[in-house]
Amino acid sequence: MNSRSELTVAAIQQSCSDDKNTSLATSERLIREAAAGGAKLVVLQELHASLYFCQTEDTDIFELAEPIPGPTSNRLAGLAEELGIVLVGSIFERRMNGVYHNTAVVFETDGSLAGIYRKMHIPDDPGFYEKFYFTPGDANFNDGNSGFTPIQTSVGKLGVLVCWDQWYPEAARLMALAGAEILIYPTAIGWDITDDQEEQSRQLDAWITVQRGHAVANNLPVIAPNRVGTEPDPSGQTDGIRFWGNSFICGPQGEFLARADDQQESILLTTLDRNRSESVRRIWPYLRDRRIDAYSDILKRVRD
Repeated sequence: MNSRSELTVAAIQQSCSDDKNTSLATSERLIREAAAGGAKLVVLQELHASLYFCQTEDTDIFELAEPIPGPTSNRLAGLAEELGIVLVGSIFERRMNGVYHNTAVVFETDGSLAGIYRKMHIPDDPGFYEKFYFTPGDANFNDGNSGFTPIQTSVGKLGVLVCWDQWYPEAARLMALAGAEILIYPTAIGWDITDDQEEQSRQLDAWITVQRGHAVANNLPVIAPNRVGTEPDPSGQTDGIRFWGNSFICGPQGEFLARADDQQESILLTTLDRNRSESVRRIWPYLRDRRIDAYSDILKRVRD
């Protein structure tokens, strides 16, 4: 690699607190360490300013939501400007009365808002009752752009998606077709503590494998930061969720470049070769060989 093709990136894996200031202080400390280590792009995990509150349905939780701009986004913007980095954060967004989003925010090196991505696929599973809190992102923004539109920054076009989106190849493909240079998946996922070790292993392997598959199928690097630590169920009905960490960064052939464990807060630092995707696409030209004339049924719910 030469200096023009190099981009040092960081994924932050952290535990969170029920106090927003405490969680954000942790995020800030780790962001500063990443920037000191040379990162020019720093990516935080999903909903890093709070505990993962979707284990239960509670209307009082909506008090955590903020507008954009707001206190949390302003704090992240200030860090991006001070440190001269592109920063990807996560906000529980209050868009208007009764409309709330799980929103990724991207700040430029001057602190300006480069763009937002509102989570498109919203789960509703035991312990992950997100449909109660989050409105899905718009299929098209008011400017007509698809909800799956990369965010242009000084370090490239970022295909920012969020957590449950990571299971959908369509989302990754649409970002790639729009020119994304990196796929980014801020995440909050973990185990039901009562699941046996074999089931926990299968779930973790599936999570890693599907995202590495998106890297391979689109010839793009993937950055996937996840939270770590056990968070209790506020209702007391379950033993809570043990977030499995294992944040990772992989290259455009799915190769691991950095990976965290399931125990510790971590800063994953690695240097990407900006030219690698182009060279891989010349020998694995999946986008060239797509049969777009034969895919119309993909827009059907079921092929009855």
